[in-house]
Amino acid sequence: MNNQENNNHSAANSSPQHRPQIRRIVPQQPSASPQNSGVKPRQAFSAIPGQSTGQRGTVTALRIMQMDCPVEENLITGKLSPMDGVIDLQFDLMQRILTVTHQPQALEPVLQAIRSLGFDPQLPDQVSEQADHPAPAPRYWPLALAGVLAVGAEMLNWLGVPPLWQAVVAIVAILLSGLKTYKKGWIAVKNANLNINALMSVAVTGALLLKQWPEAAMVMVLFNIAEVIEAKALDRARNAIDTLLKLAPEWMTVLQADNSWQAMQPADVALEAIVRVRPGEKIGLDGVIVSGNSTVNQSAITGESLPIEKKTDDQVFAGTLNESGTFDYRVTSVARETTLARIIRSVESARASKAPTQRFVDQFSRIYTPVIFILAIAVAVIPPLFFDGAWQQWIYNALVMLVIACPCALVISTPVTLVSSLTAAARMGILIKGGVYLEQGRKLRWLALDKTGTLTHGKPEVTEVISDEETTQQQMILVAASLSSYSDHPMSQAVTRFAQDASLLPVTDFVSVTGQGITGKTPAGQFWLGNRRLLQDQGIDLTPFSRRFEELERQGKTLVLLGDSDGLRATFALADTVKQSSRQAIEELHQLGVKTLLLSGDNPFAVEEIARQVGIDQARAEQLPADKLQAIETFSRQGVTGMAGDGINDAPALARADIGFAMGMAGTDTAIETADVALMDDDLRKIPAFVRLSRRTGWILTQNISLALIIKAVFLSLTLFGVGTLWMAVFADVGASLLVVANGLRILRTTK
Repeated sequence: MNNQENNNHSAANSSPQHRPQIRRIVPQQPSASPQNSGVKPRQAFSAIPGQSTGQRGTVTALRIMQMDCPVEENLITGKLSPMDGVIDLQFDLMQRILTVTHQPQALEPVLQAIRSLGFDPQLPDQVSEQADHPAPAPRYWPLALAGVLAVGAEMLNWLGVPPLWQAVVAIVAILLSGLKTYKKGWIAVKNANLNINALMSVAVTGALLLKQWPEAAMVMVLFNIAEVIEAKALDRARNAIDTLLKLAPEWMTVLQADNSWQAMQPADVALEAIVRVRPGEKIGLDGVIVSGNSTVNQSAITGESLPIEKKTDDQVFAGTLNESGTFDYRVTSVARETTLARIIRSVESARASKAPTQRFVDQFSRIYTPVIFILAIAVAVIPPLFFDGAWQQWIYNALVMLVIACPCALVISTPVTLVSSLTAAARMGILIKGGVYLEQGRKLRWLALDKTGTLTHGKPEVTEVISDEETTQQQMILVAASLSSYSDHPMSQAVTRFAQDASLLPVTDFVSVTGQGITGKTPAGQFWLGNRRLLQDQGIDLTPFSRRFEELERQGKTLVLLGDSDGLRATFALADTVKQSSRQAIEELHQLGVKTLLLSGDNPFAVEEIARQVGIDQARAEQLPADKLQAIETFSRQGVTGMAGDGINDAPALARADIGFAMGMAGTDTAIETADVALMDDDLRKIPAFVRLSRRTGWILTQNISLALIIKAVFLSLTLFGVGTLWMAVFADVGASLLVVANGLRILRTTK
């Protein structure tokens, strides 16, 4: 209406094939016993999306539990890419998921090819079956015994025991700890791939041939111990999103047709069902309270630190915690479409996408490993041939370089950091849809903002109605309220509320004119309700009312005009209030060096007043969607530009901006789906929080990449000077991986 754009609600939802299945593990016991329901508890959330058919071919997601390093990604890529029927490969190493786009007949050959590499690909139904029957815990006693034997080999060497006994103890230690490494290494060598298992196998075998028995055993044991520790650390990053998945309860108390209450799982609860929530229980699905009141802790979804008072007609979200009272609510979203489910989908999708830094590191690693391998061959051959070097010493140095050559630490540093940041943001109520936006946030230079619902509360009230006669005024209020009842724009809702639940008139031929207002037919005739541009386009002369309009607008009020074929029939003056958080957000943005721009369809006086109140740098009034889009294009030439809005009219600008920010609660589905970042509690202070998180993420990415490269460079230099050892090489590879993973996980502690 008036300034902006009728925010008619969009029902845009994600396509079914991209909806993850939500499954549960352990049932929580509500007051109504779930055992009596006869329903088997579901299993935990599965990130594997399953199988679907698109325009390019069949898309199958496979979980490969043995795939947790980029070198294994390269091994699979080299095997599958040349195969007939394979169209595309997408890897999510953090979740160990390979998504294959293929011709239908190619699935079985793909599975066989993956198995030939020593991996066990699991289809979605196999993942579900495995969830029902968890794998036994790994056995660590062989590795522990191998460690004891490796230490024993070192002691035997120190005591001067004959080499034969050292060799026996060392070889047993290697067999206990390294058979899996040798098997993986042999598969890699057969497929002409140099992964860490192949490099480690060659290095340990070379050490044995050089009769370095204790060192060969200790290196293999240390490598496998470090691999276990690294896997545990990576699992923590992979499972970071589990904190979101655990928010939803197992059971809900649902009203039945016979007026009894029964425990049901969220996935089985239908729309419009009535659910009862008692103190201390979690809310299972989104809905609207129909009776009762309470305080609800929404921090897990919106990031708000304090509980929110909830009463009849207020909205509640899945995954939030009821703290005090008991209330009943009507379900408005099924399990797969709740706010929590959408957050999980977005984080999973963002986690699978590659940010610019990650793409750069991937490209670098493809060059790095073969270059180091060629350098290792040169180190083994050139000094003995041309400089009288000892063959044994320089072959040993080459083996050390082979171990250092693995780029795991370098490559894994980026996704771990990004996943940690995305999860930390979700916990704060900031939903980021991809690593690219997280990285761009630190470069944000301009932020454009909509007014109504973004800077202001979005709940304006009618303060004054002007018409010629009292009787005509009441009739026009009824007509305006009848038209506005068909729109969910804040201005429309204010006009409808002003009619105080009067019996509304029937409306036909209703049309929403984006950025201008609405029109429709009532028993009293055809009417237009909106801003001046809407009425002027219908040929209505507003010149005689210019002074009256200017007086009201100078007071910071927004005007909604009602007209028909006879001209202007009524003027509604509305006022909105600025959120206190908006002032703080603009101040924080300025402290971060981000300039602000207000783009609104409202009149210049109202826009300038709002801009003055919150401290906006620049303001533009009477902006249609096309005008907002043009403004974003103009400012984008000056640097990374963001756009924050909540309406349909903001969608073009949100899509064009380098980073689009949508109001997650007040915003329309169109705005939320279009935006790159959603603020789950409509608090603009989350934008400077996003910028700070982005800058911290960028700094940690720089630290991790620099740390990995520096460690590699130091140990390569030591090896070239003849002082490197296999022990050092193990630290340079797995030790560096552990350091960057631990450093990346630090960001999970970000809370504000």
